[in-house]
Amino acid sequence: MTFTLTEPQEQEAALGAAADVLDADFYEFQNLLTDAEQRALREIREFLETEVRPFADDHWDRAESPRHLVPRIAELGLYGNAFPETRAFENSNVFRGWVAMEISRADPSTATFIGVHSGLAMTSIAVGGSDEQRAEWLPVLARGEQIACFGLTEPGHGSDTAKGLETTAERRVGPDGTDEWVLNGAKRWIGNGAFADVVVIWARDVADDQVKGFLVRTPSVGYEATKIERKQSLRTVENADIVLTDVVVPERDRLQRIDGFRDLAVVLRLTRAQVAWQALGVAVGAYECAVAYAKARVQFGKPIASFQLVQQRLADALANITACIGMCVRVSQLQDEGVQKDHHSAMAKAFVSARVRETVALCREICGGNGVQLGGQEQLGIPAGYGIARYFADAEAVYTFEGTYDMNSLIVGRAITGIPAFV
Repeated sequence: MTFTLTEPQEQEAALGAAADVLDADFYEFQNLLTDAEQRALREIREFLETEVRPFADDHWDRAESPRHLVPRIAELGLYGNAFPETRAFENSNVFRGWVAMEISRADPSTATFIGVHSGLAMTSIAVGGSDEQRAEWLPVLARGEQIACFGLTEPGHGSDTAKGLETTAERRVGPDGTDEWVLNGAKRWIGNGAFADVVVIWARDVADDQVKGFLVRTPSVGYEATKIERKQSLRTVENADIVLTDVVVPERDRLQRIDGFRDLAVVLRLTRAQVAWQALGVAVGAYECAVAYAKARVQFGKPIASFQLVQQRLADALANITACIGMCVRVSQLQDEGVQKDHHSAMAKAFVSARVRETVALCREICGGNGVQLGGQEQLGIPAGYGIARYFADAEAVYTFEGTYDMNSLIVGRAITGIPAFV
């Protein structure tokens, strides 16, 4: 880890190019973070502004994950801050949410890559793994020595995976007398799945009909992952179709503390709040693009930022962002207090992702015809990575994954009425 928290003055000098507070943080929520968290945030922001955002459009256009950044991301502690075994320093859920937002404002695809690896996959191991499994996997994954992904969604099942999961796991005694499981089924839209070293596969035990989690090491006999091509959102994320045909997994690689979907739901509750922060980052990134463009673009002899209708759209976008920051901060505070419920994170994900859709549309509208081009604003003096088109497209995937707007709204509706309305 690179955080030099005992030498803040030296670190502050080294990170002089990073802004203290984002312009989009209109109510200065960042000041809720501790001094140590703010210093770490500035280092992360400097990395994002110099090594991620300027090159994000190119990676997006080529639909290739920037795997060369994996070691650098690990150095910053971005894979392991949530877990006692691997965190760089003591930090809060609010800090970790803010980091997710910062990464997404630079590049939503990079945020998704990290969110799948350290959020969904590592949290599955942290929540569902034995002490031995945590010790084996969390440090390795936190150092970026291996990449993980999370296999829940199936070709025929997304929102209804709680009851509709078709991938099966059958326990047996292997030819050499070992205790093992045989997995059969298919998974779809698995982020990082095209190149992951270990995949958390969720399957239904044929013996008791309960959902269980398995760590499938790749390559394995009978395991096949095919990259999904021609995506138009989060193109840098290498999603995969996965087929499992009689894949053998030893009992030691079954997540030992997962006994049913209720345990998996704990993982989703913890990560859903982070996805709300990630969605917020898409809106912040789009807003920054629109502000830069409005100040640089001259029409009728003056910058369009001087036009009332443009300022109205910017004000509406900033109001959406400010409301979303408030909701994200509070849901993470509830998590820090140990009282966050499913409906808290569901409301945050639904509300924020919906407001993000509105915000990126407002911001793209400000950019006019130039808002449909990937980058290309350098002639106006706008740095690479500040084109609106990538954020506009990426917002659609963030709106949909980790529970659709409808499903998250129904989780909130159940909390309001006490009546489930999922079917």
